[in-house]
Amino acid sequence: MKLASKLLAAAALSAALISPAFAADKVYKLKLAETWPSNFPIFGDATKNMVAMAEKMSNGRLKITIDSKNKHKAALGIFDMVRAGQYDMGHSASYYWKGKDANTLFFTTMPFGMTAPEQYGWFYYGDGMELMKEVYDKHGILSFPGGNTGNQMGGWFQKEINSVDDLKGLKMRIPGFAGEVLAKLGAKPTNIPAGELYTSLERRTIDALEWVGPSLDLRMGFHKIAPYYYTGWHEPATELQFMINKRAWNKLPEDLQEILRVAMRTAAYDMYAQSYHASGENWAKMKTEYPDIKVKTFPKDVINAMRKANDELIAERAAKDPMAKKIIDSQAAYLKKVRVWSEISDNAYLNSQAAE
Repeated sequence: MKLASKLLAAAALSAALISPAFAADKVYKLKLAETWPSNFPIFGDATKNMVAMAEKMSNGRLKITIDSKNKHKAALGIFDMVRAGQYDMGHSASYYWKGKDANTLFFTTMPFGMTAPEQYGWFYYGDGMELMKEVYDKHGILSFPGGNTGNQMGGWFQKEINSVDDLKGLKMRIPGFAGEVLAKLGAKPTNIPAGELYTSLERRTIDALEWVGPSLDLRMGFHKIAPYYYTGWHEPATELQFMINKRAWNKLPEDLQEILRVAMRTAAYDMYAQSYHASGENWAKMKTEYPDIKVKTFPKDVINAMRKANDELIAERAAKDPMAKKIIDSQAAYLKKVRVWSEISDNAYLNSQAAE
């Protein structure tokens, strides 16, 4: 570029920066409520990272304060608080709201569904974001991916699961569609906030629970009272969410909306990387420091029964609800397409590296 052209470009940029549209004299303040306790690792880090990025990228024009569940006292009330405008934003998990709108649960994860890379592809390059907007629009909320844990472990059990009969009457903390699957097999699922999990398990209010995986489970101490640690089936790609009240969103200038969108997307992917890293580190720690933990995989007949129940429940949901069918069909079609690549890329590579 010639010098004259460079000077013209610089002048144009300077004019834009001092124009009223880009004036830095107005600060927009938002309040965010999160489901997690104060300073909760990984999940809470995602919220803090997003807030810090949004403020820095906006040169201080966008300031977001975070209230943890310790302050607002409603860990599973984020949906209602954001919908009502009590808070402008929230950080939680979409499948917690199935009692408010059953179609919200599809945007966290589904049993036997997509892995995290597959699901991110569906969100951003398939129909995911559009379908999520369609579900949340009626509630006056915008929802965005808020961080992925990757494949979660199947949970901590006080007794070994050897057959489908062992699930009957089992009181287990397990949210989302997976809870419906276990209920169909005779279990008694419930949902309990993070801060009450250990006490509930210790007092035998529940017999088993699933939380996340080694990235977060060891610090919770579940292994002290439930020695059987099962591999996963129910949450292959657990995506948290950032929620925004639409009225609050519409009050933001377009440049701050874009900054917030970028900050949320970046913080979400960073949480996925952090969670993967922490799981690897804690798995190694678990094997050396807690050798009494019994890592198990559910027997094949139990997995088959879970899959059959899952398929039947999905078919029932699709038959009753056109919106659910729309989401289910979209996820199934996308998974059918990308799973072939997952198998010929990651799976083939990992299998080729396995010791003979």
